[in-house]
Amino acid sequence: MKKVLSIALALVMILALAACSGNGQNNQSADATEITLWTYPIGNWGDEATVTALTDAFTAETGIKVKVEYLTYADGDDKVNTALTANAGPDLIMEGPERLVSNWGANGYMVNIADLFDDQDKAEINAAALAACYADANTAYEYPLVMTAHCMAVNMNAVREAGAEANINTETHTWTTEQFLDTVNKLYAKYGDTVGAVFCNGQGGDQGTRALVNNLYGGTFTDAAHTKYTWDDPKNIQALKTLYDLDGINYDASIVGGDEIANFYNGIFKMAFCWNIAQQLNPNSAGTGAGLTANGDEIVFMAFPSETGEAKLQGGIWGFGIVNNGDEARIEAAKKFIKYMADSEHTYDAVRASNFFAARSAVAGEALDVWSDNEIMAEYTKLMPFLGDYYQVTVNWAPARTAWWNMLQKVGASDGSEDAIAAAVAAGCAEANGN
Repeated sequence: MKKVLSIALALVMILALAACSGNGQNNQSADATEITLWTYPIGNWGDEATVTALTDAFTAETGIKVKVEYLTYADGDDKVNTALTANAGPDLIMEGPERLVSNWGANGYMVNIADLFDDQDKAEINAAALAACYADANTAYEYPLVMTAHCMAVNMNAVREAGAEANINTETHTWTTEQFLDTVNKLYAKYGDTVGAVFCNGQGGDQGTRALVNNLYGGTFTDAAHTKYTWDDPKNIQALKTLYDLDGINYDASIVGGDEIANFYNGIFKMAFCWNIAQQLNPNSAGTGAGLTANGDEIVFMAFPSETGEAKLQGGIWGFGIVNNGDEARIEAAKKFIKYMADSEHTYDAVRASNFFAARSAVAGEALDVWSDNEIMAEYTKLMPFLGDYYQVTVNWAPARTAWWNMLQKVGASDGSEDAIAAAVAAGCAEANGN
């Protein structure tokens, strides 16, 4: 009798294990599994109808239900921090490396998902985006889905009228420092007014001023390990002085990036240093159309100028991280969600929902051609290979941003001598480094 009971019990256990280990597309063990996703408003990943369509499709294929909470940037960080410290966080968070890697990951709240990246993934994912998702060689806290690159823009009608058209490569959207300086000089000679501004009333749009200064002569913003700020690089001082001396470029402590965009859109400026795909698609909500100023002039987006013409652009990277809630079943379900959205035939839809660009060029060797049907998006994709170091994960990041625009104000208010500019830069860099 005991032997019969033992056999029966063994059969029950085997059946139970089989039910829990299914790996087909309709994994029945996941019927009782529900995971939670908290997402910031990353394009239409902040839109309930769009996200519900994506998660319903995931549930239909895997049996894993997804409960979604939509965060805002106004109070989202507070909600996440409160939940994490109370051990009541979600299973997944969708955001960027500055939060998932250098904040919540560094503080022990996230799961190491380095096992999700095989060699083919590493080959297909943009190198800058991949690097930003790793805390060290063996620890990853984010799987990237989408990215974008910030750039600058020129009023092409004004450029033509000033006789500087030869400096603008509308095929590659790249140019050299020499071509940039020549264009500013010709625009100033033609119009005799502000061509563009180093805006510095606050941090709004500061990715533009950072990229402009760093690219002109190849300066750096941080060290490679993201442990300190390196604004006192002589190449940055050279760039700041060049801009100070350049007729048509003003250090303007009365405006931020949004004001600069408005001035550019309305024809006051002939260049904008705070630009990205959102502006190119719609420079102004009451505007004349994509890629046009208020009076219908053509807007051409450009990479920032460098001595070689090879820019290193600042960008945004967004993807998924898994909160370490101690529940292995939910962690595994969250990993399935990530691979479904970011490494499968469904990645096309997940990327389209973001209104940004795929962080990977292919999935399993098949090209991931997301925006071929949108002329502006397809053209803007040319900038993605120029995505530079994602240094927003550097320590002391928030205070450093404040120190940066304060430094620009001091440079603009100085006598413009190399010594005065160097002193302003040294003081700002020391402040950023907490010294």
